[in-house]
Amino acid sequence: MKFAGMVKNSFVDFPGQISTVVFTSGCNFNCWYCHNRDLIPSSEGKIDESEVFEFLKSRKGFIDGVVISGGEPTLSSGLYEFIKKVKSFGLKVKLDTNGTNPEILEKLLGENLLDYVAMDIKTSFENYEKIVGKGNFNKELIQRSINILKTGNVDYEFRTTFAPDVSLSDIEQISMIIEGARAYAIQKYNAPNLNVIKIPHSKEDFIQAKEIARKRINNVFLRSID
Repeated sequence: MKFAGMVKNSFVDFPGQISTVVFTSGCNFNCWYCHNRDLIPSSEGKIDESEVFEFLKSRKGFIDGVVISGGEPTLSSGLYEFIKKVKSFGLKVKLDTNGTNPEILEKLLGENLLDYVAMDIKTSFENYEKIVGKGNFNKELIQRSINILKTGNVDYEFRTTFAPDVSLSDIEQISMIIEGARAYAIQKYNAPNLNVIKIPHSKEDFIQAKEIARKRINNVFLRSID
């Protein structure tokens, strides 16, 4: 398996763990605000997994886990084998996913190969295609992934980038979809380098969004808010 990028040391990507982050290329969504837009097209990665494992060996005792992000990691054919090898090193694994491959998620969880899952909920189901692109949304698949996490034992969070196209009404709809979830993060939108000018939500909007979500989810937090 090859990767498009790697962050050797991170203190923020895996809650409570010092981690190495690897990025896969290829995504079945086309979110206009994505901060990793160069990873949306599938391409041959530049970093071989052997390089990743050599680094992990050199940092044994310092690195607690590996975060697999993207792109959408569940599209990568070598994901299962890579995770099994990471686990054989005695390391924890966090998976970032958009939730469109519930069968892969279920398989990994069924074999206890994941320690934490962060799943994006882009917006309310009725407005999903405004974010991810026409024809890219399958409600049933995402709902299955939500149910798998909510009824399972793995630590997880759902998260939403509170972009300008996501309204307070969308946040309310999301909170209804994931009601009773273990954790929900509402995170800051960073304007991409595109010829699109969209005004970010205010800090007061974020506080209001949190209060709306807390009506149905106990653990709601704001991420990267000044």
